[in-house]
Amino acid sequence: MISSIRTAHRPKSLVPAGIGALALLTLLPAVPAGAAPAQDPSPTAVRASHRITTPAERRTAAHLDALGGDPARLRAFFAALPKGGDLHNHLSGAASTEFLIELAGEKGLCIDATDTAVRPPCVPDTRPAADARTDAEFRQRIIRAWSMQDFPADQSGHDHFFDTFGKFGEATRDRGKLLANVANSVVEQNQFYLETLVTPASDGVRKLAGKVGYDADLAAFHRKLVADGKLERVVDEAVREADAADARFREAAHCDSGRPDPGCRLTVRWISQVSRGGSSERVFTQMAVGLRLAERDPRFVAVNLVQPEDGESALRNYSLHMRMLQYLRTRYPDVRLTLHAGELTPGLVKPEDLTFHIREAVLVAGAERIGHGVDLVHEDDWKRLARTMARRGVAVEVPFSSNKQILGVAGDDHPFNAYRSHGVPVVLATDDPGVSRIDISHEYQYARETYGLSYIELKDLARASLEYAFLDGGSLWAAGSAPTGYRPVRVCAGSQPGLAPPALACARHLADHPKAATEWRQEAAFAAFERRHGGTR
Repeated sequence: MISSIRTAHRPKSLVPAGIGALALLTLLPAVPAGAAPAQDPSPTAVRASHRITTPAERRTAAHLDALGGDPARLRAFFAALPKGGDLHNHLSGAASTEFLIELAGEKGLCIDATDTAVRPPCVPDTRPAADARTDAEFRQRIIRAWSMQDFPADQSGHDHFFDTFGKFGEATRDRGKLLANVANSVVEQNQFYLETLVTPASDGVRKLAGKVGYDADLAAFHRKLVADGKLERVVDEAVREADAADARFREAAHCDSGRPDPGCRLTVRWISQVSRGGSSERVFTQMAVGLRLAERDPRFVAVNLVQPEDGESALRNYSLHMRMLQYLRTRYPDVRLTLHAGELTPGLVKPEDLTFHIREAVLVAGAERIGHGVDLVHEDDWKRLARTMARRGVAVEVPFSSNKQILGVAGDDHPFNAYRSHGVPVVLATDDPGVSRIDISHEYQYARETYGLSYIELKDLARASLEYAFLDGGSLWAAGSAPTGYRPVRVCAGSQPGLAPPALACARHLADHPKAATEWRQEAAFAAFERRHGGTR
């Protein structure tokens, strides 16, 4: 079985020693099977709709069309649909609010007058979080404060969304237990892979940044950080944190028992997040630690910037941050990079701030994926930028619900079709499903109902979420066949996932390439899904 979380310093291959290629495939469990009028089709959509389809795909597409507007049957269809991986997921915001309340009660935390979880003892004007187990009104008050459910009319969605993290933050310190909750949800949503954002070695980074101080000469700054092993000791701290989280995850998810939770079979990787609102010395130090950590520990695959992009410090230092990443990637060239960029709208920031964020993330920092990218059409020469992203295979992570709740952007105002019409790869994601009170099935159903996507287009979105994942190894798909088409690599061209064992050469390819093996699992799940929803006549 593909391990859910690798231990530090393990070799790149995930195949257990002594297990042959064909045997590996028997260990990969298949997930059990369980619109509005279309808009004018984009060129990407036309290519997808005209690619060769199988009889099973056509029957499943007809079944989806026949569901019409039946909410219950549509919900069941999208819940059962294989949906690849979630590549844009903040761990603390992904756990369900009810689970966070339960954690707060277990830890003996208190809820103050602002509905913020604080450490005990519970002084006057605070209440034990455990009271929420029996006081339904108190529980609902916390849910509203910690999520987007019924958020108050006197506060913008943007402000309420970001304020939730400060309110429930004290309840999210058990990273392993959080992951157990989130991983179970991901598997239950028929997904196969998760990249989730965390902040490694926060205390160590803070102390190191303060000790070294800022230097505008980035090369000199980096030399000071690594001198005498200072940066490496902070990375050691981050590895120990990850080891503890792994152990806690396995305990909480019962992975070593006779009845492991579903999340135990999920492949999980961490992305190190950098708080873009911090001081320049702290931002650069966080970047360096995250990049070195991903270089050293294969559980970590990338670095990303977080916190509101419209914040005062984030706006003022945006170009500096891109240059920091540009320099550091010369020191850590093999580490992957995905960046929140373009999570902005007119009125939220000055017009000039809408013109360059995605561009600099791609062309200066060298991001391989972009998170949100909502302000695309406001970028200077945006069509050329989109063509560049398409040519480079820079994917956009699209969380529809988050974009609507935070920015008020939805439907035709969203650049979803603009990206697709220019051939930019798009992957659907959740962002913070616990805060948003949604799941990935909701996002796929929204894409269908809002943009009139066909079953084939939905299937290609699911494939894209694994194709553009930062998973080790080569793909199941031939070069150049994504984001539409998805032709198998030559050695697997004659194999039929879910219908027959792979040919020996294909099985070897899957054993050598964890990404291809994960994609094979999804294709086997699609075969089962299409048998159930499309019939076999």
